[in-house]
Order: sequence, then C-alpha cells, then structure tokens
Amino acid sequence: MTQATEQLVHALEPLIDPICRAHGVELVDVRCLRDPAGMLIRVIIDREVPDVEVGSGVSLEDCTCVSRDLSTALDVHEDLLPSGTYRLEVSSPGLERPLVKLTDFERFSGREVKVRTQSPIERQRRFSGKLLRVVDQSIELDQDGKVFLIPHADIVQANLVYRFSN
Repeated sequence: MTQATEQLVHALEPLIDPICRAHGVELVDVRCLRDPAGMLIRVIIDREVPDVEVGSGVSLEDCTCVSRDLSTALDVHEDLLPSGTYRLEVSSPGLERPLVKLTDFERFSGREVKVRTQSPIERQRRFSGKLLRVVDQSIELDQDGKVFLIPHADIVQANLVYRFSN
C-alpha cells in the first residue's frame, strides 16, 4: 500500500467506523484501490455470532444499509477523496476472514491462520499454523511445532484458514 493510500484509509476509518457501529456491525477492514473509473473503496464488515465458529453474522441487508449510509457520508466528505469519483463495495469477510487488528487475533486465538510479513522472520515471510495468542504487540503462531513471535506492525496480510470437511 502506498503512503497516499495508507493516509486515505486512515482518513476514512473515523468516518466509516461510527456508521458500522450504528448498524450493529464491526468494521473489519478498509481498502482503497485504483480503479479505471477513479477509486474503489472496499469495506469489510462483520458481526460476531456467539457459539458460531465459522461464518459471519452479516446479512445482505446489513451490507446494503451500511453502503447506503456510507455513500451519503462520502458524498458529504468528498474532499477526502483525491479524484472525487469512487466505487464503493461493502461485504462480509467470508470464510477466510482477514485479521487486521490485534483484537481480531485475540478473538480467533486457537484457529488456523495464514500470515504474510513485510520483513523476513527467520528467513521466511509466509507462515501458516495455529494462532496461539497475542503477546504485547505481537502474535504467537505455531507452525509445525515451531513457535514464531510475529510483530503485529510487520504483518502485511493475515487470514483465517477454512478447511472443508468431508
């Protein structure tokens, strides 16, 4: 992510988060991508469902309502968007939910995850294994019996791993 894109995401999050909370959903992630028509703003929302290990409590109606209110807010705050034109996508996280905040890692401790880092840790950037816990500003991950301590700030991408059972 470029520095300008990162700054745009940080400027949009305080606008998007209260809208999500007003609809009873959690803001998982915001991505801003270049699009031929301008800017694509991709917003991922979730709702925790107690005692459900897989899946999201987000409905199509949740996505529609958040999209409608967010679109209005973005039109009012058009100065935040460099080109003024944008396309908005609001969706649930899917089965391989992205893990972004440390609270995401805490919530999904014990689950299988894939993690990619910016800098190599013991000569590797891609990890896959059981997420053990959060330690200060890092995550502890067990990959084939070897435990890695991965700084949260160094994580470029992290997702839950979903295995289909027969």
